[in-house]
Amino acid sequence: MKFSVFQVSRKGGREKNEDRMGYCYTRESGLFVLADGMGGHPEGEVAAQLALQTVSALYQKEARPLIEDTHEFLSAALMAAHHQIIRYASEKGMLDTPRTTFVACVLQGAGASWIHCGDSRLYVVRNGELLTRTRDHSYIEQQNAGVIKLERVNRNILFTCLGSPSKPLFDIVGPVVLQHGDKLLLCSDGLWGSLSDDEIVSQLASKSVSEAVPDLVENALRAGGPHSDNVTILAMEWETPDAFESTRGITTDSIMDGGFASTIEAADFDTVVDELDEAAIERSIAEINEAIRRSAARKRM
Repeated sequence: MKFSVFQVSRKGGREKNEDRMGYCYTRESGLFVLADGMGGHPEGEVAAQLALQTVSALYQKEARPLIEDTHEFLSAALMAAHHQIIRYASEKGMLDTPRTTFVACVLQGAGASWIHCGDSRLYVVRNGELLTRTRDHSYIEQQNAGVIKLERVNRNILFTCLGSPSKPLFDIVGPVVLQHGDKLLLCSDGLWGSLSDDEIVSQLASKSVSEAVPDLVENALRAGGPHSDNVTILAMEWETPDAFESTRGITTDSIMDGGFASTIEAADFDTVVDELDEAAIERSIAEINEAIRRSAARKRM
């Protein structure tokens, strides 16, 4: 695989930055992850970091060098991250649980598949236009999409996240076949809460990711003013011609079979994997597979 990648996270006007992002890859697969710890609950930064470390550890375990089933992996990884956060809160005797939004994308071959929970977003830009983006798990986004109808609603209210006592809801898309020059952007709500989709797409379309990402962050912070939210972006461009003239260009050809590279802060891999609630993960996978089976059966009717 060949791609350019750039990531930036800025604190803005908040007391601390609870956003986390990173990527890792093998010779034939790549994982891009972003989590935004939720204010109003304790230790959002811990929830975000646990999510990244758990998913990265599972990716390292499963990508040999490819993920066999990306949808199953993304579903199981998200649920594993959720259970790790719940376990952390239980072990600490916390009255309220840390919580985080989550978005992750797996690249394999020329296909991209992604999962999200909450309002951290993924954008895909092709030929200067927005190809698609995730839809937030917020009441206002669902209202705008015609899924629900409410008289009054706070756009910031989410109805799902990782770490909540209730089982997280999530959406999976893909694989979407990427074309030369396609750009993918993962971001926290600090970006899209200050800039419109048109502004985000315009900036991303007109520049390389290494130029567009810092400019987008600065524009969002400026628009957000002194009380701006944290702004975090992780963006990649697929097979750019000049990727290897830049220090940001990456080719996985140099990765040995069985090799693994990551920008995600390392956890004790064996500990993370061993401590995962395997029974809970298996139950989650079974629930996911049963939901898929029921959906397929309804479509045949």
